Amino acid sequence: MQEANSQARADQSAPIQDYIRRTWKTLTRSHADLARAAPDPKMGRPENGRWPVYVPATENLPALERKLRQEMPASAFSTIDLRPLPADANADLQLHGLLYLPYPYVVPGGRFNEMYGWDSFFIQLGLLRDGEVDLARSMTGNFIYEIDHYGKILNANRTYYLSRSQPPFFTSMLWNVYQRTHERQWLADALPAIEKYYAFWMAEPHLTPASGLARYYDIGRGPAPEALSAERDAQGRTEYDLIREYFRTHQVPDYDVNLYYNRATDRLTQAFYTGDRSMRESGFDPSSRYGPFSAAICEYNPVCLNSLLYHMEDQASTICSALGHNADAARWRDRARLRGQRVRELMWDEGAGLFLDYAFASRKRRNYPFLATFYPLWTGIATREQAARVAGNLKLFEAQGGLRTSTTDSGDQWDSPYGWAPIIWIALEGLRRYGYNDDADRVSVKFLSLILGDYRARGTIVEKFDVVSENPDVGGELKYGYHSNESGFGWTNAAFTTLWDRLPEHLRSQVRPPAARGGAPR
Repeated sequence: MQEANSQARADQSAPIQDYIRRTWKTLTRSHADLARAAPDPKMGRPENGRWPVYVPATENLPALERKLRQEMPASAFSTIDLRPLPADANADLQLHGLLYLPYPYVVPGGRFNEMYGWDSFFIQLGLLRDGEVDLARSMTGNFIYEIDHYGKILNANRTYYLSRSQPPFFTSMLWNVYQRTHERQWLADALPAIEKYYAFWMAEPHLTPASGLARYYDIGRGPAPEALSAERDAQGRTEYDLIREYFRTHQVPDYDVNLYYNRATDRLTQAFYTGDRSMRESGFDPSSRYGPFSAAICEYNPVCLNSLLYHMEDQASTICSALGHNADAARWRDRARLRGQRVRELMWDEGAGLFLDYAFASRKRRNYPFLATFYPLWTGIATREQAARVAGNLKLFEAQGGLRTSTTDSGDQWDSPYGWAPIIWIALEGLRRYGYNDDADRVSVKFLSLILGDYRARGTIVEKFDVVSENPDVGGELKYGYHSNESGFGWTNAAFTTLWDRLPEHLRSQVRPPAARGGAPR
């Protein structure tokens, strides 16, 4: 009887896994339903009622229009406005819209009705796990298209994202698909895209010659359009209104506020907007990782970004080896070796036992414990001794519902007490890579339980959680950023299924909602 009860509890994931498999279809966008992809919940509907869809100048617009008319119902085609993308969209564009992509893709969900950069890596993990290989391949093909036609992998395929990218997981996505399809020619055809996207990160302003490492840097100017449109509080104040109020009323020891705020005119400077946009390129928007609102982010080489670029170099070497390009493989391997040395030398803090972000001008590390300290474990940069120290500091981040993103309660959604699936997934995979499976199992049970409990309560899966109080209703607690907790939700869906698969079978019965084990009431 006890064994039967244990098996029943272990099978409790079946409903949520069925939901996740169905949701991939719900979140998929393609030519046939372009009218569903074009609307942007973050922007107001255009005056003419038709949502713009921009096509790069390198495409044959009349031919593409004929193709779309064949694949879309006439009534649906009438709701979009197909337009050529101006040569300088950042300067010339008055009406923002969707950027065309040729293949089907999966959106995160909620207000995020477009294909995102780093979200797509985690979504792809879930798709491959659930047998959606063609869709996973198509999403990778869209990134190749973005690199070829828009110059880089975009934050997402909207025009207001043309000035920035997102954390680079491109080679991981290529390799994940190749391991399932073994299409050598498809992989070989992607090599120019790898080189071009890598060059984006290795050229200034992303490259900082003083350190030889990279930083996040958005080349756009002024406020982020999506923030002005969609990130408002109950009183209608924008994120920037709240930040100006903060600067008026607070002392900031982290950086020289005069660089980012003009007290005499009560205006934010262009340097602030560059930092704000660059923070959005990092994916961690917002946090106070680089001082309040991460305004000083452009002064730092982030642990996460440079770990991912190491991973890109290392995987590019693996890809070239698989294709028999041995000289190219050696070149990529040397790049990875050099970056790994720099990360260990510049970002490892022996006193803290953590990898910390590096201020390349002052040559100092910022002592701000952040869950990104696990990226060098996931990518294999850390030595055994460093990994042991980081694993020993897991207690700084561990909470009843998983891992909080930082140790600082700043009111930002990417700080304590909030936990997010992608960075928790990376931390747990990093622990497993160095053999800390008991820690990874324990935290996995906590986080899986939190997701499962919330799914049972509301019938959907959301993007973020208060992992300290085990509460997904986070809107009232947040001070900065958007206050909603979007449902869908691509990367949380994928994290649940892949973490469940990694959890030893005898521990799955321990995954149960917080209320079932005396946790926070719902």
